[in-house]
Amino acid sequence: MKQTTLTLPAPAKLNLFLHINGRRKDGYHELQTLFQFIDRCDTLCFTTTSDDNIQVSPPIKGVRLEDNLIYKAAKLLTPYKTATSGVLINIDKKLPMGGGLGGGSSDAATTLVALNTLWQCNRSTEQLMALGLSLGADVPIFVRGQASWAEGVGEILTPANPIESWYVILTPDCHVDTGEIFSHQRLTRDTPKMKIAPALEGDVKNYRNDCENIVSELYPEVKLAIETLNKHGRSRLTGTGACVFAAFDSKEKAELAFSKLPKSIKGFISKGLNSSPLLR
Repeated sequence: MKQTTLTLPAPAKLNLFLHINGRRKDGYHELQTLFQFIDRCDTLCFTTTSDDNIQVSPPIKGVRLEDNLIYKAAKLLTPYKTATSGVLINIDKKLPMGGGLGGGSSDAATTLVALNTLWQCNRSTEQLMALGLSLGADVPIFVRGQASWAEGVGEILTPANPIESWYVILTPDCHVDTGEIFSHQRLTRDTPKMKIAPALEGDVKNYRNDCENIVSELYPEVKLAIETLNKHGRSRLTGTGACVFAAFDSKEKAELAFSKLPKSIKGFISKGLNSSPLLR
């Protein structure tokens, strides 16, 4: 069997805002958010193997193989394989876990896209998105690869073109438990639904992240990052955190703000992208 290798990016995303509109009977939350990609990525290398196994290297510390979203994504595609091969997946991890940048979901989406090709599964983008939704609400946006306004639990997507700003993104050294945040008694769950038009036009200045207050209260590292970045721009939490970001008009302005941050604060500068690097 001829060995084939495919190397693809798994980009991060930002939630430019996150409004929680209510809680459904099944426990999931109704929300509205605006997703945009950034140019910081994990890199996944897929190599076909002569056996039928799915291997992921290196293993993620504290995560069983069966619970790894990359492995789970590969397993989802096995019923559709027409190629007789397994796969070795090597990951170069750049995105923090539990940071609200969607790293795990993006890795899963890139796995679906890559193996759909390597294993000749012949699934459409919409079919891959539907498979990805079973792994997490953020996976479909990464499969589609277009900045989008999202509603429902995050699965109802409308393409959008927000301003492709430069961002200073801070990465507090903590892992926010998404389940803990969404189940918190004092989480705001009654934000009125917004009209889509302002978001599609890139006007998100007056929007916010409804998780920010609770996350700041429970994680002092996040509170410190928000307060520090607020001195240089309007900071906001992405997803349920822990990462926070502020938008700037140019790379130079982002670099200037970043240079003024205390050396103890970790982070990076990244460019907003409305089209995912995965599509390229």
